[in-house]
Amino acid sequence: MSASLIARLDAVDAMPDAVRLRLRTYDLLSSGAPGPILDVGCGAGRAVAELTARGRRAVGVDPDENALALARHRHPGAAFRRGDAFALPFADGSCAGYRADKVFHELAHPEAALVEARRILAPGGRIVLAGQDWDTLVIDADDPALTRRMVHARADLVTSPHAARRYHALLRSTGFDDVRVEVHTWVLVDGSPLPMLLDLAEAARSTGAVTAAEAHRWTTDQRERAAEDRSFVAIPMFVAAAGRAA
Repeated sequence: MSASLIARLDAVDAMPDAVRLRLRTYDLLSSGAPGPILDVGCGAGRAVAELTARGRRAVGVDPDENALALARHRHPGAAFRRGDAFALPFADGSCAGYRADKVFHELAHPEAALVEARRILAPGGRIVLAGQDWDTLVIDADDPALTRRMVHARADLVTSPHAARRYHALLRSTGFDDVRVEVHTWVLVDGSPLPMLLDLAEAARSTGAVTAAEAHRWTTDQRERAAEDRSFVAIPMFVAAAGRAA
């Protein structure tokens, strides 16, 4: 995990909408099942520390040793273990909860990860998934058609760009019950998403979906909007919660 990625994730996590979303995921994890709550793909460990502070027994799991080292440095009182979503280092039925925030779009086989999640959950345990659908990004721009091309080109670079819209079907097909899905839309009008938009344009240009001239024209428009307080970006974040029946 690079320093630039850590800084960007920290900035996102500090957004009021992101804070509210995390708190909602914690509430949805409530269950009477025994065992710890796993935060899968825990990164720098913020959610694990916050769950621990709320009196929950939480364990962060991540395959990246650098991320785990940073998590342990930032949150020395919290618990972290190395592992990935397809091979969790926990016994069958030993966990009360499973949380994965902005993780499933990185997985080539989300179904296999959910089979593993169900394995480690105790009867009555809860699973909560949160993330965005990468084709569902709303950006105000002078050229809507060009914007659509850029958004789709960026989505095509993601391993599982539509994982979030599939949460309901994935959870049902892997044996979870009481599946519920919510959407929490982040609306950003302060120009803060500009770095993300510049990255989006570069990604689209690098794939050949747009020309360098089109990318330049589009980013000029977005820079001007940010400078003139005319930006508008909306990101629907999907949250799914379900139970593990006996």
